[in-house]
Amino acid sequence: MSGEQRHPRHDLDAAFQTPLRFSLMAVLRPGLEIDFVTLRTNLEANDSTLSKAITYLQQQEYVVVRKTAIVQQPRTRVLVTARGSRAFARHLTALKKIAEGITELP
Repeated sequence: MSGEQRHPRHDLDAAFQTPLRFSLMAVLRPGLEIDFVTLRTNLEANDSTLSKAITYLQQQEYVVVRKTAIVQQPRTRVLVTARGSRAFARHLTALKKIAEGITELP
C-alpha cells in the first residue's frame, strides 16, 4: 500500500471494543486518579465486570492501578498512562474518520 491511504479502521484499538473499556478510557484523564467506587457508580458496572475491564487495560499498559488504605479502608485508584492516552486518542480519531465517511474513492 505504498502511497495509498489506509482505511481508518486499521487504527481502531481492540482494547476499546467493549462498551465498558471504551467508557472507562473516556472518563480517565492524564494526572487524574479515579477511585474504583466512583468508576463503578458512574459507569453503572458491577465490581466483577469493572475489575476485569481494568485488568485488561492494565495488561495493555493503558492504565495503572494504585492500591492504598485510608483509615484502614482499602482504596483502588485508576490512572491512565501516557501510552493509554495516545492509544485512545488514535482510536477516537479513527472513529471520527470512519463516521465522516470516505471522501476519496478510486
